[in-house]
Amino acid sequence: MKLLLASGSPYRRELLARLRIPFDCASPDIDETPSANESPQDYVARLAYEKARALAAQYPQHWIIGSDQTCVLNNQICGKPGNHDNAVAQLQRANGQRVSFYTGLCLLNSDSGEYYSLTEPFHVHFRNLSDAEIERYVTLEQPYDCAGSFKVEGLGINLFEKLEGRDANSLIGLPLIGLLDLMRKAGLQPLELAQ
Repeated sequence: MKLLLASGSPYRRELLARLRIPFDCASPDIDETPSANESPQDYVARLAYEKARALAAQYPQHWIIGSDQTCVLNNQICGKPGNHDNAVAQLQRANGQRVSFYTGLCLLNSDSGEYYSLTEPFHVHFRNLSDAEIERYVTLEQPYDCAGSFKVEGLGINLFEKLEGRDANSLIGLPLIGLLDLMRKAGLQPLELAQ
């Protein structure tokens, strides 16, 4: 069986490539609207499964990886900012705060419907940032397509006092340690598949 990443994200694709396991990519088309009273953890778990499930018929004989992430600040889900002003506003709200990220991950066998899933938490503690630092960061990095308005793999590391969690890849949208755990639970041996 082949491996398929159910995502159009170049960030997730780059992370998965680090495992040196051949894979295909396809972008699922699903409604990502949160359900009423759905917790952030349940929301990302549902979307990860739905992304994988959405491609199952098109990709028989695949293990499909679905992943979704959300950022939570003061008990509210923060989406991708989309533009400069929203990114600045989002970082101003996060300034000096502990922000939680939840990444839902699903590994689905498209033939049998069998799947394995997890939700990976990760927390970042923002430094107390000046408005000038926030403005400079957003101008340089333009993190408009990133939940939380930062790229930890780039200049975003400047924004933090502390990181908490088992896998910093979660902040980029694909927790590799968790994915490797799911692969082994499914009977796949990642090191044997690596090329």
